Amino acid sequence: MSGHSKWATTKHRKGAVDAARAKVFAKLIRQIEVAAREGGSDLTANASLRTMYAKAREASVPMDTIDRAIKRGSGELEGVRYESISYEGYAPDGVAVMVECLSDNRNRTGAEIRNLFSKNGGTMAEPGSVSWQFERKGVVTVPRSHDEDRVLEVAMEAGGEDLADDDGRWIVTSDPSDLMGVRNALDAAGLEPGAPELTMVPTSTVEVDGEAEAKRVLRLIDALDDHDDVQNVYANFDIPDEIMAAYEA
Repeated sequence: MSGHSKWATTKHRKGAVDAARAKVFAKLIRQIEVAAREGGSDLTANASLRTMYAKAREASVPMDTIDRAIKRGSGELEGVRYESISYEGYAPDGVAVMVECLSDNRNRTGAEIRNLFSKNGGTMAEPGSVSWQFERKGVVTVPRSHDEDRVLEVAMEAGGEDLADDDGRWIVTSDPSDLMGVRNALDAAGLEPGAPELTMVPTSTVEVDGEAEAKRVLRLIDALDDHDDVQNVYANFDIPDEIMAAYEA
């Protein structure tokens, strides 16, 4: 997970803040709509919606915007119907890439994602040829200022599986079914957890040590992540911190 989380951190610091914030809002709203459509509008009964609601609130999405998204998803308000689609492929240097989209036009989105891979030195792959290299996990972050042993103790008792130090924060990993329990336990212990997230964690990583090679990989990830229909991009690269810092600069 380190490669993708480092990239997410880099992305957070880049570009125009207002534009980035608007894009984050748009993606979260789509995810809320889909979660409400698939599991209903009741937060207590719909774990996916509850997770997306918490994530949207942490991102400061206004409550009325969230409420409208839930109502569109549940059918109380008219709205566009989005479909969940995943694409798999390879970035330069054999880095495995998974792309999760929400689209109202499967053919258009598929063609555009394929074009982004092609233009940036990557290749699309058949379904299943890349996904086996990732596992679905729940993730929640805790500020690095909290004691490692305390975070570990609380997380493990609630069902956490692993604790890692990444870019000044603790990252707690769990089975998706235990995610909310872990997050609630950390919150009850006063450990200031971030919004819970479902992610894909690579089972192994590909080392990309050269600066030129790293730039090629990151340009593809950047291009995919900037597409309006793309919700998440996961990759199994392992790029040294100094190369990531140079790319960001």
